[in-house]
Amino acid sequence: MDIRPATAHDVPQILQLIRGLAAYEKLSHQVVATEERLRQTLFGERPAAEAALVWSEGRAVGLAVYFHNYSTFRACPGIYLEDLFVEPAHRGKGCGKALLLHLAKLAVERGCDRLDWAVLDWNVSAIEFYEGLGARMHDDWRLFRAEGAALRKMAGS
Repeated sequence: MDIRPATAHDVPQILQLIRGLAAYEKLSHQVVATEERLRQTLFGERPAAEAALVWSEGRAVGLAVYFHNYSTFRACPGIYLEDLFVEPAHRGKGCGKALLLHLAKLAVERGCDRLDWAVLDWNVSAIEFYEGLGARMHDDWRLFRAEGAALRKMAGS
């Protein structure tokens, strides 16, 4: 098992893993990402996020997509883990844990004070996995999102 930052060369593998995540979450119908769009948004002039891949047996079997956020209360940057996915055949082999530990080390190296992420409420195995690593769920916070038409309406467009 090897973890390394993704490069533009890895875009086909990234998209394949994104599709795997979407299938797992029963959200395949929402995937509109393309290789071209991933190259632009992850590796273009102004990258919006970063990605790390876990490799096993010569191929990418897991993905973490993350970006910096900021805590105003702490006046400190953090890392937000947007997505973590390991192919089903490679679960239970330490790939997910290795990706999370990689991000935790990266956060500390970059002077971040926290690592945040969200989990679907039905994903009990993921919740137990995260709690086993020492993370805690914040039951008092709720995630809000404005997207698509709702976002454009908010923007007055």
